[in-house]
Amino acid sequence: MKTLLLLPVLAALALGNAHASTVLAEDFLKKSVSEVVDVAKKSTDSASLAAGVRPILLKTISFDAMTRRAVGPGWRQFTEAEQKEAIGFFTTLIIRTYSSKFTPGELPEIVYKAATETAPGRVEVTTTTLYKGSRYEVIYRLEQPDGKNWRITDVVIEGVSMIANYRGQLDAQFQTGGAKAVISSLQKSITSQK
Repeated sequence: MKTLLLLPVLAALALGNAHASTVLAEDFLKKSVSEVVDVAKKSTDSASLAAGVRPILLKTISFDAMTRRAVGPGWRQFTEAEQKEAIGFFTTLIIRTYSSKFTPGELPEIVYKAATETAPGRVEVTTTTLYKGSRYEVIYRLEQPDGKNWRITDVVIEGVSMIANYRGQLDAQFQTGGAKAVISSLQKSITSQK
């Protein structure tokens, strides 16, 4: 009988922890986006913007998780050195792609909706972003890879997942030429952005 009486208390504690967790993830995201916007205000061109946001994004995004998921099942066949190289190229590609979407001096207006927990240690934060007269729905997917700190593991823009988008490209490369083809494709994508 005592156990039955404890169930509502345990459920309330679990819900309280889930709510606290989503608030922490949401606060983390807002702080990170604010830091990026501050850099965008001060940047004079795309190169300085990319250089300025890089340290922020390195501590905000789990590039190893994103790279692993973007490559897909073939990731297990990469050597440790190939994984490291792919993560490095993918990181640079994402940072350049992300920063190229902004014009220095033009800042987005962002409205955040309440974060929702999709699974233990996984949260989604939906935002509406108004930029250059266009409105976009952007969903940030966050996880706690180390069990403590939140990191962005995917971004869904207007219903298109960044991970799924790259997965289609990188999996095809892997199927035709293995890890070396994926790494070469990432390197070419970076070179074509210059």
